[in-house]
Parts: sequence; structure tokens; C-alpha cells
Amino acid sequence: MNKKTLLTILQYVVFLGLGVGIIYWMMSKLSPEQRSSMLDAIKATRLWMLVPIFIIGFLSHWFRALRWKLLLEPMDIRPTTANTFFAVMIGYVTNLAIPRAGEVAKCTVLARYEKVPADKMIGTIVAERAFDVVCLGIIVLMAFFLEADVVGKMINDAMGSSGGNHTNLYLILIGGMLLGIAAVVIVYRKFKHTKVGKFIKGLADGVMSIFKLKKSGMFLLYTLLIWGAYWFLIVLGFWSMPITEHLGLSVALVVLVAGSIGMIGTQGGIGLYPLAVGKTLLVYGIAEANGIAFGWVSWSVQVGIILVLGIISLILLPILNRKQHNAQVTVDRK
Repeated sequence: MNKKTLLTILQYVVFLGLGVGIIYWMMSKLSPEQRSSMLDAIKATRLWMLVPIFIIGFLSHWFRALRWKLLLEPMDIRPTTANTFFAVMIGYVTNLAIPRAGEVAKCTVLARYEKVPADKMIGTIVAERAFDVVCLGIIVLMAFFLEADVVGKMINDAMGSSGGNHTNLYLILIGGMLLGIAAVVIVYRKFKHTKVGKFIKGLADGVMSIFKLKKSGMFLLYTLLIWGAYWFLIVLGFWSMPITEHLGLSVALVVLVAGSIGMIGTQGGIGLYPLAVGKTLLVYGIAEANGIAFGWVSWSVQVGIILVLGIISLILLPILNRKQHNAQVTVDRK
């Protein structure tokens, strides 16, 4: 067993183990009554809402495939939309099984069926991820400002103080942003020639490359549609459960931020996503057990969409490409 394989297995065990540990800790903290309340909330989910949720989930992945195609055009790589979508979904499924392997998988799949070198596409993945980090940062700021009252109360409670105003809250936000930017600059300058420095430079170059695209406007539109779909998925999730149907758009934005962070921390977000969402909804007066119930329903549906579309992609990808190949051979013979 080589070092790379061993590292992959270790990552999988650590991320999955952390998720399982969080689930055990989370459930052990709930009383029998709370666990019963959580199950009742899950059972009360309006199953017919799965139809619009699945449609929006599909569209979010479809827009991501279209956005990736734009990044591939400058390298004269012009795959079919179907193959690009299939590759994206196979990448997502791979990420559920093996941490951080989805990006390589989707490049490999597309390279195989479009007959293009996989290594040429790696840079586009970096650009996509870098831009998504920026987008998540913007969403965090939006959530912060739209829900300033709630966030301010959380900060005041944490600091053991009462009252406070939005001005102090905004000063804390601006100060935190400036400190974060300064920290990144200092780390880059000090470790410019290390892997950390090269990683930071790669992210910066990736973001800047977006604005050099001939169709940068379309790229930004697809990005807006992707994150808008993610946001609307949370809203539809609220509407699907009686315990959360009264919550609004700005709350959904805060939950989107919490859920996005939860998806990163463990294998496929298992355990951490429901916990992060449940703790967030607790601030809005949703009982902890009910908030965790919503978190589990939301996580399960999102993973379910990935699994369904991923399996369909694995089945259709070779079939459609075989038909296209046979059709091309027939045309060439004529």
C-alpha cells in the first residue's frame, strides 16, 4: 500500500469517524421525549414537497455543469452538456465515498468520454472552488446584515452583556474581515514558496481568471442561479415541515451558511450538518430536537438527490456515448 492510498484511507476514517462521533454525542444529549419529538417532526414532513425540491436540486447541479463548460472553452475543450452534467454528478457521488476525490473523478470521467487530457481541466476546478469560497463569504455577509438583530443577540449572550447596537456589530464584522485579510496576506508573504503560499496564490489566480473569460457575465449568472437554488432549497425545506413553515428568506440564508460549513467538516456533512442547522434554528425559537429533525431531513434530501442523479449518470453516461459513437461510425462509413 503506497503513501497516497494510506492517506486517503486515513482521511476517510477520520472524516467519517468524526461524523459518527457527532451523531452519537448529539443523540445522547437528547432526552427520550426529545428523540420522540424529533421523530414526530420528521414523520410530519410533507412528502409531496420532494417533487419541487428534487427539481430545484437538479437545476442547481445543471447550472454548475453549464458554468464548468464556460471555464473549459478557453482551453478549446467543448464537451457536451450531458457528459459535463454526468461528470459533475459522478464527482459529487465520489466525494460522498472518498473525501476530496470528486474533483479528480469528474475530470477523469469527462476526459475519458470527451477524449481530452484530464490535467488540463484541473485548473478550472481550482477556479470554481476559489470563486465559490468568495460567494460563500458574500452570503455570510448578507446573512450577517439581514439578521443583525439575531446575530447581535448571540454575540451579546456569548459576551455576557445586554443591549448593544448594530453599529458595534458592524464594527466587529468589519474588524474581523480586516484581520482575516491581513492574516492571509501575512501568511502568503511568509510562506510564499511553500504549499500553503502556492495554495493561496492558486485561489487568488482562480478568482481573477473568472473575470478574464469572454463570457464572464454568463459565468456570474450561472453562479447566481446555483447559489439561488441552494437558498431556495432551504426555503422549500422550511415549507415542507410544519415546525419551520413560518420561517422566512433571511433565516434560510443563515441556515444555508451553517449547512455549508457543516458539509465541509465531516464526510458528506454526516452528523455535523444536522447539528449545525439545529443549533442555528434554536436561536429562532425552534426546539433543539425539531431543529435537528429539520437538519436531518434537509441533509437526507440533498444527499438523496446526489445519489439518485449520480447513479443515473453512471448508467446513462456509457449508454449515450456508445450510441453517439455508433452513430458517428455509421456516418463515417457512408
